[in-house]
Amino acid sequence: MAYSALLSLTHVLQRTLKYDRSYLLPGEKQQIESLLEKVGYLQDFLDNFPREKIESIEGLERKISDAVCQTEDIIESCIAHQVLEESTSHSGDIFKTSFHEIAKLIEEVDSIKIGAGKIEDESGIQEDLECNTSLPVGSLRPASSGQSTMVGLDDTMAKIKDHLVSSSSKLEVVSIVGMGGIGKTTLAHKVYNDKYIEYHFHICAWCTVSQKYNVRNILLGLLDSMKIQIDGSEKDIDQLVELLYKKLKGRRYLLVMDDVWDIEAWDSVKRYFPEDKSGSRILLTTRLENVANYINSGSRLHHVRFLNDEESWKLFCQKVFGEGFCPLELEEIGKKIAQNCRGLPLAVAVIGGLLSKVTKTPHYWRTIAENVSSEITSNDEQCSKILSLSYKHLPYHLKGCFLYMGIFPEDFEIRVKVLTKLWVAEGILKPASSKTLEDVGEEYFLDLVQRSLILVQEKGSIGKIKTCRIHDLLRDLCIMEAQKEKFFHVIEGSLYGIQGDTSMRRVSIHVKNGQLPFEFYHVAKGTLQGDDKTQWSLEGLFRSSSVEYSVDSRSLKVLHIEGRDQMRNGMQVLVNMRYLNSYLGHHIASIYKFRNLQTIIIRVGITTLPPEIWKMPQLRHVKWNGIASLPDPPISETKGEENSIVVLENLQTLSMINRFSWTEEVLERIPNLRKLAICYDSITEADWKEYHINNLVHLTKLESLNCLIRSDRSDFLVDITFPTSLRKLTLNGIKLHPSKLSILGSMPNLELLKLKSSAFLCQEWEPNEGEFLKLRFLLLYDVELKHWRADNIHFPSLEHLEIFDCELLDEIPPGFGEISTLQSIELFFCGDSIVESAKKIEEAQSDWGNDAFKLYTDKY
Repeated sequence: MAYSALLSLTHVLQRTLKYDRSYLLPGEKQQIESLLEKVGYLQDFLDNFPREKIESIEGLERKISDAVCQTEDIIESCIAHQVLEESTSHSGDIFKTSFHEIAKLIEEVDSIKIGAGKIEDESGIQEDLECNTSLPVGSLRPASSGQSTMVGLDDTMAKIKDHLVSSSSKLEVVSIVGMGGIGKTTLAHKVYNDKYIEYHFHICAWCTVSQKYNVRNILLGLLDSMKIQIDGSEKDIDQLVELLYKKLKGRRYLLVMDDVWDIEAWDSVKRYFPEDKSGSRILLTTRLENVANYINSGSRLHHVRFLNDEESWKLFCQKVFGEGFCPLELEEIGKKIAQNCRGLPLAVAVIGGLLSKVTKTPHYWRTIAENVSSEITSNDEQCSKILSLSYKHLPYHLKGCFLYMGIFPEDFEIRVKVLTKLWVAEGILKPASSKTLEDVGEEYFLDLVQRSLILVQEKGSIGKIKTCRIHDLLRDLCIMEAQKEKFFHVIEGSLYGIQGDTSMRRVSIHVKNGQLPFEFYHVAKGTLQGDDKTQWSLEGLFRSSSVEYSVDSRSLKVLHIEGRDQMRNGMQVLVNMRYLNSYLGHHIASIYKFRNLQTIIIRVGITTLPPEIWKMPQLRHVKWNGIASLPDPPISETKGEENSIVVLENLQTLSMINRFSWTEEVLERIPNLRKLAICYDSITEADWKEYHINNLVHLTKLESLNCLIRSDRSDFLVDITFPTSLRKLTLNGIKLHPSKLSILGSMPNLELLKLKSSAFLCQEWEPNEGEFLKLRFLLLYDVELKHWRADNIHFPSLEHLEIFDCELLDEIPPGFGEISTLQSIELFFCGDSIVESAKKIEEAQSDWGNDAFKLYTDKY
């Protein structure tokens, strides 16, 4: 993973120049700047190198990766030594000595740069690669002229056929989208060979485009599919185009372009397809949603779903037994094997083909059931090739992010925000101007989703993807490629029996136990050593009763623990820690020693953060699963000592902070805060002025605010002025006067509003027209409201309404039945009258043709 290593080193060098200049000796700043320039050159070289020739530089990539990883280790080790020695009043020349090693590595990078220049000259990057990457004509024909085995998906096939034979006379493109092995080509074959489709179109032709394509071979493939016998070697492209155009002109045709990877592949041939307003169609299959969207602007897209358990079992039986039946003694374990394929037809077909040729005994099938993924990849080379194509086609900047998915346990529901924070901490994201690294990570994530490599699991309140997962076979691919590239190492199942050591820079440990499904330890950048002869723990980091573990703590960058272990001793040496998700216990006071810390997610109750946190400029996210108190910045710094003031310009998240004070001095320290959760408990009348909550308006980047207020005061909304940037607002425990809710309604960018455990003082709410114009999600939870008077004009953009435990409320306003954007209403612990009003809204939405609307209630 040379590219990811280069990105990580770039981040380290930039941080060293920005935050660690005090540790640099004369001349060392120039050395780092010189090295940064060389690293940038290598990064640009890899960015621009043709993907189809990547195999030619595998040796160079390994050399780059080794060199930059060594350099990064030396720099961070030097800084760590310097920090720790300074803290213990020791002196030494470790940093100076280590830079002699860096100088040697700069020479090595220079030699790599020269080698890279030679390869670049020889590769002919600027040359037209079409002729060199062409496929033989025979490979452009359908894989089989007979009937393909397809189980399920009859509903999808019917929709595709309807689109192909629709009354529209324009030439249209219909796209089939999905991950590798999900059955796109099989589905296209089924449609292509359908008798009615053959009857409807005068001409049907098929070509397989693939990653390595050229225009000539696409034209030859289509002509050959039409049974036009030509000597392709004697025809130039213009002659082939003329033949094809004359054959298609004036006829209703169906052309299948299978396995399209690039927009350029379509752009290079689309002008050769005549538009005669005869109802012709192009059927396209691709793994890349952005390609399909470009070609037909998002319309006529059909995403191929996974098979359900019944369909998987049916296909499995067809592959194993043909026309026969499964013996009763094999049925239970056979269904488990089919289920473990996770609905991927390719996986079912491969494992079914394997079992059709071996002894059919319960004992053997049980061993297969326990290792389905590994059996599939090890016994079918073609399956591995199909899946690995998606990885090999990725641009360099996405490869590390995709492989990183393999650190999570099998079937793990991955939180997208956690994933992007980990990417940031690992330094594998390429910075972009005017965007935060989290924004870049979100773009990379969506790109991987559109490439059908990441599966969407759950969406949040306003439509953003909240959790995701990865198919088992793709996860196995990630682990296999990552270990080959020395990117990370995964230890599955138990910590017993780990022997020897691994020098992998990232180690992910998935421990199953009796209390939790697993405990997930992710250790980034350290040397892992295990000994199965003793009881051990991650020494100095966290404890377990089963094993003993040692890791080079000074180089530790990321520690993510999904489980109940907690950090204990050795905290003081973790000076290079960037990401920490754990239970800290009484070690909170030593957090400030983590000079590189970016993200801290702590599972504790009420506690107090150390005031030194205001001196940690690299902090990006601070999240407590309880309530934490954060002292004001030291007075000596906020009054006069300007040079010593540290602005936390990277800080984006603070949650949840108790009695936070909004003085100007505090706000100047956190100018780019995006997400904030605050708590004010037992607030008196005099307290409000002390906390200066009216200054909140100065947080001009704030997007999400969660307020927990325990006070009898009823004019909270009058005291506070919200910034116009706010998109999400949660108010909990607040006494509300309906006349003051216009303050919320007038917020120009508010998309989500949650009112919890709040009381309407006159128990009636009637918004004004022109309010809540962008509100998409509204939650009323335990709200003392009786009469709600509203119409469709009051919430014109509302998509989701949730009402929980509002027993006083008499009904949902009938006008909600005419809100054209409404997608769902959820009701729990509500009175019968609310449920009845929701049913009437459901009927009204149906009458308006909104078939997508859903009503969820605990009443039925």
